[in-house]
Amino acid sequence: MEHAELLDIGQTALWVLVKVSAPVMIVSLVVGLTISLFQALTQIQEVTLTFVPKILAIFVTLMLTMPFIMSTLKDYNEELMAKIAKPTAPE
Repeated sequence: MEHAELLDIGQTALWVLVKVSAPVMIVSLVVGLTISLFQALTQIQEVTLTFVPKILAIFVTLMLTMPFIMSTLKDYNEELMAKIAKPTAPE
């Protein structure tokens, strides 16, 4: 494998990581900001108030996006295995 192919694999791996984690991170951010705004408006400073809604939102998001996540990881894995199994030309 050449340097360019290794860099391409690394770049693709990072892009897959961003695609797979983006839905969960965005939902977590939105829920966190909403709860923070609620706490600021009502003066309720309960520490555990932030954790339960975030955990529930992340769980629901993972359940809804699991087919997308699995297909993305499967496609990346198949592409990676094809690159590994590809015969190299003798020099």
